[in-house]
Amino acid sequence: MSLNKVYDWFEERLEIQAIADDITSKYVPPHVNIFYCLGGITLTCFLVQVATGFAMTFYYRPTVTEAFASVQYIMTEANFGWLIRSVHRWSASMMVLMMILHVFRVYLTGGFKKPRELTWVTGVVLAVLTASFGVTGYSLPWDQIGYWAVKIVTGVPEAIPVIGSPLVELLRGSASVGQSTLTRFYSLHTFVLPLLTGVFMLMHFLMIRKQGISGPL
Repeated sequence: MSLNKVYDWFEERLEIQAIADDITSKYVPPHVNIFYCLGGITLTCFLVQVATGFAMTFYYRPTVTEAFASVQYIMTEANFGWLIRSVHRWSASMMVLMMILHVFRVYLTGGFKKPRELTWVTGVVLAVLTASFGVTGYSLPWDQIGYWAVKIVTGVPEAIPVIGSPLVELLRGSASVGQSTLTRFYSLHTFVLPLLTGVFMLMHFLMIRKQGISGPL
């Protein structure tokens, strides 16, 4: 069976060419410049994060007694582990920077105005999720910096009247920072946050595809 026949079989059922034409023939306004690529760069950084983070899960151990040692193993013993973790850290910093610049670009060019309010809302949610990635990921090596960062961050809600203490216990998994806290942060960082980010990114991009890029001021 030739490749052309295989392609024709899929084309008849999925209309691949029509989908490709829709993707490649989208109108791009003449005012679009390099600053309109910041969102795409943020997405690229996220994909790098997913790939490198997934690779590290083969070696990382989310326990208070083994977390730091497993990170040391990744950096010194695992093949290319130092490179994978370094790329993960660098792309994390780049993702935060590009996200901030993207938010400023959209705000300064009025990209949040009607009819793109929901696109802006999903973008704000993605910004919060990005910051949450930073907080949860910072704790995973379970070194002195990570431990005290978690203790401070999870202790902030305690100042809220009535619900402050229950919120702290919810975040930490117990009254104090320990194994339950690390387990929760690891689960958030590797499963919950990536899943939510993927869902909101899909919504964000579908609305951009539907409404197009905003015009100049």
